[in-house]
Amino acid sequence: MQTITTTDALAAFCEKAKSEPYVTIDTEFLRERTYWSKLCLVQMALPEREGQDDDAVLVDPLSDGLSLEPLYDLFRHKETVKVFHAARQDLEIFFTDAQVFPDPLFDTQIAAMVCGFGEQVGYETLVRKIAKQSLDKSSRFTDWSRRPLTEAQKKYAIADVTHLRVIYEFLSEQLKKSGREPWVEEEEAVLLNPETYINRPEDAWTRVKTRTNSGRFLAIVRELARFREGYAQNRNIPRSRIFKDDALLELASTKPTSIDELGRSRLLLREARRGEIAEGILNAVKEGLEAPADKLPRPSDQAQQLQVDTALGDLLRVLLKAKSQETGVAAKLIATSSDLDRIAAGKRDVPALHGWRAEVFGKDALRLAKGEVALTADSGAVRLIDV
Repeated sequence: MQTITTTDALAAFCEKAKSEPYVTIDTEFLRERTYWSKLCLVQMALPEREGQDDDAVLVDPLSDGLSLEPLYDLFRHKETVKVFHAARQDLEIFFTDAQVFPDPLFDTQIAAMVCGFGEQVGYETLVRKIAKQSLDKSSRFTDWSRRPLTEAQKKYAIADVTHLRVIYEFLSEQLKKSGREPWVEEEEAVLLNPETYINRPEDAWTRVKTRTNSGRFLAIVRELARFREGYAQNRNIPRSRIFKDDALLELASTKPTSIDELGRSRLLLREARRGEIAEGILNAVKEGLEAPADKLPRPSDQAQQLQVDTALGDLLRVLLKAKSQETGVAAKLIATSSDLDRIAAGKRDVPALHGWRAEVFGKDALRLAKGEVALTADSGAVRLIDV
């Protein structure tokens, strides 16, 4: 197998790819010690041709002087479909590096869920069920930043794109037969939205799970999360290296105003009790305490805060299961448990009520909520009857 280490060689392969209907792509990266993923390897494969042995390559982005611009130029080439499996993390890397997305995109994980392969189906499962092959996963958790790569690593990496060709061709054909291509495109639109990958420090607090609804408490959480996110981004280190969520919530509760009080924390890392981090924590707590009343954050209407009609919620779950079985689409892809609770609480700003989900489930869910239809069992299957 060829390992590309120069921009010219990458450009030549990408020009060749532009004459093909699709190219399969995968990446290997590290993120344990950084905030932003460190791209260590790119794997690419063209449609298999008899007698052609250069249709799959490894690209080494750690090679001196290699530019990924030829790859990004291929991403912009609309005549070649770019095929990934579970593309979100891969796309985040490319968007962060060059603000570019592959167009058009095909995500085999999304397609597989639409085609009846279950929820969040893994690549290994698709290789086994569709390509009828097995994968050697022994190199999965190796350090991809070390050079030279071993033959085992190379073999593992290239298999992630060669088997993907068979999977793509099978799923693409299935979608054409079922007419569900627009469903997949609707899901992929989320992956191609820059907002999916932008982590704004001022919004970081919304990802911290807390049961406390106090606006003042949430204001301190907001400022602590804002400081942590900005600090992590600027220094390219993981959030957890600064302080974890449990320590953040402890700080929001104890509200330290001095280094001495900060030192009494049970959960705060030793490195966070002094220097820039300690100063940042104390400033964040101060800003949270002094935030004007009209600037206090409001908690989201989480399921436990909603006035959920539990009986309707149970009926919606039965309906969802029936629709999932009827269509062969993973239930979690159609609607989440949170979606069902929100519908049962009278909310209508729910993904399950829009787009292709409305056709599959949402419209009947609303009819059920309005009492226009009822559920009945008929020969072991659940169906709707008009009331």
